[in-house]
Amino acid sequence: MKTTNLPPIVTAEEWAVVREKLLIKEKAATRAHDALAAERRRLPMVLVDKKYFFEGPNGRASLPDLFDGKRQLLVYHFMFAPGVHGWPDAGCPGCSMFVDQIGHQAHFHARDVNFVLVSHAPLPQIQAYQKRMGWTLPWFSSYGSDFNRDFGLTTSEGEGFGLSIFLRDEEKVYRTYFIGGRGVDALGSVWSFLDLTPFGRQESWEDSPEGWPQTPPYTWWRRHDEY
Repeated sequence: MKTTNLPPIVTAEEWAVVREKLLIKEKAATRAHDALAAERRRLPMVLVDKKYFFEGPNGRASLPDLFDGKRQLLVYHFMFAPGVHGWPDAGCPGCSMFVDQIGHQAHFHARDVNFVLVSHAPLPQIQAYQKRMGWTLPWFSSYGSDFNRDFGLTTSEGEGFGLSIFLRDEEKVYRTYFIGGRGVDALGSVWSFLDLTPFGRQESWEDSPEGWPQTPPYTWWRRHDEY
């Protein structure tokens, strides 16, 4: 089938001129993104003082356990519950596409971040679907818990999805950020996730609060089997 309404056809030289004009706007958008991330690192936090428990691959786990010794935690609220497309054998197609794009956990660990999935489905169903999809990201069941409801993911309209970010300060856990809807669409690279965390990428070029952990850029990068 022939494509209609194609953009104008120009020479390589003409294309370079137009592309350079667009690049100016793209760089401005990048700087705006960096400024938003800097503002996000200064957001107030909410103390999570309620006890939550989950079922995971190693048995019962608390919210602090989900950090696995790290200071920062990314929790993707994966839609897998009654009323969700695919139930009871499969999780949400959109959430599944999202998880397919998450990078290697080693890169998150190198920045003191743990990444887990949480769903309302019972653990046996989660594990069966996880095996089918070939995912290794830790996945926990909040079945029987108020976790999804308390954080606004279970409402009268059904289950929702999104990404919650938490910070652990010794024994205290704080919720620092949440993103959902189309905000999730742009996520996928390690960088995009780190930009949402309270400590950011932890590189010296970032505008972060005084005392935040930082190192020179590039120096911490490794192949995932070399950390």
